[in-house]
Amino acid sequence: MIKSFNYVSYLWDEHKAASLGKDQIALFLYRSNILGADLRITNYGGGNTSCKTMEVNPLTGQEEEVMWVKGSGGDIGTLTRKGIAGLYTSRLRSLKNIYRGLEHEDEMVGLFYHCLHDLESAAPSIDTPLHGLLPFKHIDHLHPDALISIAAAKDGEAIAKEIWGDTMGWVPWQRPGFDLGLQLEETLAKNPNSRGIILGSHGLFTWGDTSYECYMNSLEVIEMASEYINSREGKVRPVFGGQVMESVKPEERKELATSLIPILRGLCSSYQPMIGHFTDNEKVLEFINSEDLDKLAPLGTSCPDHFLRTKIQPLVIRLDHDVSSKSTEEIKLELIPLFEGYRKEYTSYYENHKRSNSPAMRDPNPVIILWPGVGMFSFAKNKQTARVASEFYINAINVMRGSEAISEYTSLPRQEAFDIEYWLLEEAKLQRMPKEKPLSRKVALVTGAGGGIGKAIADKLVKEGANVIYTDLNLDTVKESAAKLGYDTAAATSCNVTDQQSIEEAIKLACITYGGIDIVVHSAGLAISKPLADTSLQDWNILQDVLVKGQFLLAQTAVKIMDKQNLGGDLISIASKNGLVSGPNNVAYGTAKAGQQHMVRLLAAELGPKKIRVNTVNPDGVIVGSKIWEGAWAEGRAKAYGITVEELPAYYAKRNLMNEIIFPEDIADGVFSLLLLKKSTGNIINVDGGMAAAFTR
Repeated sequence: MIKSFNYVSYLWDEHKAASLGKDQIALFLYRSNILGADLRITNYGGGNTSCKTMEVNPLTGQEEEVMWVKGSGGDIGTLTRKGIAGLYTSRLRSLKNIYRGLEHEDEMVGLFYHCLHDLESAAPSIDTPLHGLLPFKHIDHLHPDALISIAAAKDGEAIAKEIWGDTMGWVPWQRPGFDLGLQLEETLAKNPNSRGIILGSHGLFTWGDTSYECYMNSLEVIEMASEYINSREGKVRPVFGGQVMESVKPEERKELATSLIPILRGLCSSYQPMIGHFTDNEKVLEFINSEDLDKLAPLGTSCPDHFLRTKIQPLVIRLDHDVSSKSTEEIKLELIPLFEGYRKEYTSYYENHKRSNSPAMRDPNPVIILWPGVGMFSFAKNKQTARVASEFYINAINVMRGSEAISEYTSLPRQEAFDIEYWLLEEAKLQRMPKEKPLSRKVALVTGAGGGIGKAIADKLVKEGANVIYTDLNLDTVKESAAKLGYDTAAATSCNVTDQQSIEEAIKLACITYGGIDIVVHSAGLAISKPLADTSLQDWNILQDVLVKGQFLLAQTAVKIMDKQNLGGDLISIASKNGLVSGPNNVAYGTAKAGQQHMVRLLAAELGPKKIRVNTVNPDGVIVGSKIWEGAWAEGRAKAYGITVEELPAYYAKRNLMNEIIFPEDIADGVFSLLLLKKSTGNIINVDGGMAAAFTR
């Protein structure tokens, strides 16, 4: 066996494997994880793996063979014991005695549960019999780009024979299920010395007596396919027929994508809101700038795992690259007919291929959008799904490239594709998915998120499903928060709310990372408590700049993006009880907070017709965990009330009607409650435990 590969990553660690001893299930999970770590081998959620062990049947006390296989909806790259199903192979194989044929394929899935050995199993997937009807101890079912290139090539079966001779079986395209398992079993019986089987337009099955042998067999087969393709690529004809246009320079591509993506997001969200992703990967650029783009893109993808994520085909937009000189309305005039055409074509696809029991038509908007010269956009219900759709389409590009290099690319017939996309079992899987969180599909930006109230708000929005940009004047205070959550959930950037360019850069980050902006919470602030005589002009100016000017600049910049999206939005200001209630030693701070509150009312009146809601949360006495109270403000307030700093929390709690200490998390709850009030704008929510003097009515 070779351990040096040019087209796949050899990731087997002898020490790691040795530490697992003879635990075959642990070794199977280890193999699965390292296979899933290489996107050239299989993508997120794609493929499945298995192993077979001898286990004691608790009813008989006798050992029986049990197959452990990735469960429905799992991902081999992150697979754990909880994500696998354990089934008696003898019971699974006995289902052949009652199988009633292709017309009754779906009923078999329910019968898999009667074969379970492990009652804590994940739901068995439709691919379970494909592993169970084969005799091997360890099996990999993968979707390597190189193998699918052969599986989707016009002359794929002949090419496979040229590469592997009689050591590789071939099963023409068939939807996964029990019958496909029977086809695999029959193909192996005809050639028992096979090292694997290719599924037409779909993927690869390989096996071995041990987990390591199975792993090496998979890698070697993929390497051989990759070498064959590479030796022919570009020899007779340039890749994708050659380039017909040049890519825009990298920085310009990012600027163009940032400018356009909120408009695309709005158009893609006509059915339900979407989160966006952008890539200008070199493989993407090679494809979208090529002569063959118009020929290949409409054909759609071949592998079911690809088009289930990406839809059957992308939308190609051919905008000039001078969009910055055009208004949003001018750009929409060019794009709207393209989107309408795509939706109409998808509706026809549904109507022409639906069955009597097909689920209702799903969102007819594109998932993948290609902009020649710039890159690829993808849109889905959350960032991870949008990113994974992008990765899958890159796999599809690799497949088309390989197929065209060795033969001619072929996609699935539309009826076959429809039957996969609207398969009742696939619909059942979708219905089993957890209910979306209240702020799912929303993008938020929170200022002052480095600690205290701002961080509590950002954390709350994440918890409730939003993608959040954590911003603070000090980048280090927000980087760790975002890093812990991960790129698919949060991002961080420095933002000086008194500087327009800094705000614009923060909003641009929201756009290029998640597609746009829906929620802006202005929590950045500071507090200065001094008598009139001691209040300097510098004190006055900094409070006006951070609290009032910052709120104005944030609103002005965010609304430009919200206008592009035409999805409405939320602007929330964190003001203070001090904007409503007069108190000593507070002229600069109280005036600035009152300015924030009245600006909210003015913006609510102006932006209401655009469905952009503008509201205020008024905290009071948030001492524990609040950054404002770490400095001179606490000393100033304590002095004003004639008490010590240590006595402030109890003092503030005693003075409110509920005798409650107010925490940053309470303010976050106030922000969240406003976001749930879909028809409420221009309002103030006091989160102060009940201060009668601050009642707004």
